[in-house]
Amino acid sequence: MGIVKLKHGKITVMKCEIVRLHRAAECEGRMDFFGILTMIGGLAFFLYGMEVMGSGLSRASGGRLERLLERLTSSRWRAVLLGAGVTAVIQSSSATTVMVVGFVNSGIMKLSQVIGIIMGANIGTTVTSWILSLSGIESSNFFVRLLKPSSFSPVLAALGVVFLMFSKKEKLKNAGMIFIGFAVLMFGMDTMSGAVKPLADVPEFTGILTAFSNPILGVLAGMILTAVIQSSSASVGILQALCATGAVSYGAAVPIIMGQNIGTCVTAMLSGIGASRNARRAALVHLYFNLIGTVVFMLAFYTINAVVPFAFMNDGADAAGIAVVHTVFNIFATLLLLPFSSWLERLACMTIKGEGEGQKKEDRKGEALPILDSRFLSTPGFALEQCRTAAADMADCAKEALFLSMSLIHRYNKEAAKKVEELEQKVDSYEDELGTYLVKLSSKDLSAKESHTLSLLLHCIGDFERISDHALNLKEAAAELKEKKLHFSDKASEELVVFEGAVRDIVNTSLLVFGGEDLALAKKVEPLEEVIDFLHGEIKKRHVKRLRKGKCTIEMGFILSDITTNYERVADHCSNIAVNLLEITEDEYGTHGYLDVLRGEGNPAFGEDVRKLREKYVLP
Repeated sequence: MGIVKLKHGKITVMKCEIVRLHRAAECEGRMDFFGILTMIGGLAFFLYGMEVMGSGLSRASGGRLERLLERLTSSRWRAVLLGAGVTAVIQSSSATTVMVVGFVNSGIMKLSQVIGIIMGANIGTTVTSWILSLSGIESSNFFVRLLKPSSFSPVLAALGVVFLMFSKKEKLKNAGMIFIGFAVLMFGMDTMSGAVKPLADVPEFTGILTAFSNPILGVLAGMILTAVIQSSSASVGILQALCATGAVSYGAAVPIIMGQNIGTCVTAMLSGIGASRNARRAALVHLYFNLIGTVVFMLAFYTINAVVPFAFMNDGADAAGIAVVHTVFNIFATLLLLPFSSWLERLACMTIKGEGEGQKKEDRKGEALPILDSRFLSTPGFALEQCRTAAADMADCAKEALFLSMSLIHRYNKEAAKKVEELEQKVDSYEDELGTYLVKLSSKDLSAKESHTLSLLLHCIGDFERISDHALNLKEAAAELKEKKLHFSDKASEELVVFEGAVRDIVNTSLLVFGGEDLALAKKVEPLEEVIDFLHGEIKKRHVKRLRKGKCTIEMGFILSDITTNYERVADHCSNIAVNLLEITEDEYGTHGYLDVLRGEGNPAFGEDVRKLREKYVLP
């Protein structure tokens, strides 16, 4: 009996040990505190990787893609394709729609032009979900396994680090950012997927997901998640990671995806705050498109499911399946609503009542430069392009004011004089707004080339403003001649005509240098400035001779000196523009250092250029 009892005791002990090990295994399989930390860390890596990759793609585009959005929207279908293509590249439908709101707010585009872009952006954002779905590839085949991000992303990460650390080329540095961003993104995705797998055994978690099978709850859940993180791509990626548990059915996933498309409208709606009526309407078009598309899609989907039940509804969703649903919905909504885009426009106009395009000026009262919309700052490359456009307009205004004032010296005209004043005030407004905008832009993440361009703009807008000030001074000198009924002698007038020809040439040349950043042409400005300095001195000498001979009065001499001094100073500012371009681009000398080298004895080409220009501008 003792032996039997002992045996039974051993059996009992063994049973207890088996139960203990089973429970320990269950505990290990469940998600504990450290598993939650891992999931949060994976989510952080995922969101950061998406941000870095998007930033790298945006810097690589350098604002060119956004410029395409502005120009190539002549047809609705072209606008859709363009919106989809740009969003697929910059990996953010939110960035595209915010950009579009800025276009409308600044008057660059009409409301009717941007509807196709908004629809295309929704399609383009699905590319991210397809990239993320690659993580679900399972195969023993070597070449198929290479397609899995976990296989090739470490290589991309290594390349990215090499490009960033050892390459001096901006393009390779941008590529490095993209590679590292993608690698971090996929690492975060894999970490999240691995961390949430144990949740499949947690009844509370599966219960929550089952509740999302209710279409209304699912839509609300997807909408709130996307509204919080303000990225439909990121929220779809999180859903794809949760699919790794196997507990997310298509019945729960479909309404969540619908809600995610509505939630992504929050970013555009926020960007519309404080904007013009039409800009707010553009944000509303984005909301109505997703809202109407979701309602129609869900009504059609669940009606068909009620009549002919879909067999896959209770199956566990995977990352590829989520990508399919996301893409199908957005293509369906675009095909459905694009023919009715004018109705969407009317609906937005009915919601926000008031005048349409004509209201544009009132909405932006007091703004001299509506093209410098603050929304563009989120895409620095394009914002800088807008600054270049504004600076070029400023330069043209300064040039027009100067040439008008020069003509007033010989033939005064009240209307032209008033125009000079208006242009000078406009240039002042340009300097204030453009300077403030450039300072804001300087705090953004700019490439080396973009930083050079920004520095050039900051330097040059001051010179443009001073040129317009000199134009105003010349207008006042011309007004004094008119009021006092004074006239220059024929000799002095002929000398001024030659001087003015040289000034016109240096202004035209420097503006060409600025617009095209032409380094070769920039080196032609300084010899002309040298000749203008010579002409200025020579005219002064001749005036003194005429004064001694009694052929000119002291009063006329003051006016002549005022005019020629303004001409000479205009030439100085033109020289500044060219020198700033050379200094910033070549990054070798300071301004005075460059001029010293240029005018040094070891530069015979400069002397030859000056000689030829003196032969061209000979005083009579």
